[in-house]
Amino acid sequence: MFILYFAIGLIATVFGAVAGLGGGVIIKPVLDLFGDFDLPTIGVLSAATVLSMAAVSLIKLRNKEVKIDKGTSSILAAGSILGGLAGKAIFNTIAISLNVPTITAIIQSSLLAILLTLILIYFKKKHSLKSYLLKNGFIIFLVGGTLGFLSAFLGIGGGPLNVAILCLLFSMSTKNAGVNSIFIIFFSQLSALLLIAFSGGFGDYDLSMLYVMIPGGILGGWIGSSIVTKITNSQVEKIFNIAILIIIFINLYNIVKVAFL
Repeated sequence: MFILYFAIGLIATVFGAVAGLGGGVIIKPVLDLFGDFDLPTIGVLSAATVLSMAAVSLIKLRNKEVKIDKGTSSILAAGSILGGLAGKAIFNTIAISLNVPTITAIIQSSLLAILLTLILIYFKKKHSLKSYLLKNGFIIFLVGGTLGFLSAFLGIGGGPLNVAILCLLFSMSTKNAGVNSIFIIFFSQLSALLLIAFSGGFGDYDLSMLYVMIPGGILGGWIGSSIVTKITNSQVEKIFNIAILIIIFINLYNIVKVAFL
């Protein structure tokens, strides 16, 4: 069991660091698939693992040729933190206060499958679509808030959404969008964990697997950030698309499993 969860943390964060997925978008549906933990616990396991990956990736990439647009990404990160607080509050209301975990799981998996399908379609058509370059700080903040809200409610860390929006609205290449996505994810996941720590602590969560998932995230961040500096933008895009396709199928299976099995 420990080896399995270490492998989940490692594989998810390697993909996360290479393609800007973060890892949460992989960890969340995979842990749903195994069904060993409840939804709030999965959120904490995912956030902590992804945070460790993001920290290592940013340290390793700080002097590389792949650059972070700290101005835009910082505003997006600030917006995503506030949006994330709202998203997590609504998630807690539905999943904990109303005590309807089955309905919540179906809603999460369905929304995630729909969003990922739209993102996959966008990247297939991206080269024939117009991209933009937003400059207005308030609009950028609102975009970050929307990303944070969706990411927190879905429990995915925001990676694929960040990458798609950075490409569409800020004219970034997939490779640069991936690195900037990790920068945003670092702050959103840190704020999510701090919120839990100061609002009630971690006593109600089963964090037994955290001690193997965090090392997996650290190693995954190290490996992934090493890979991303050596491959082309088109290769990053292919990895991104393959990962998204796999995650869509896992989410569809989770919907069927929860609803009918």
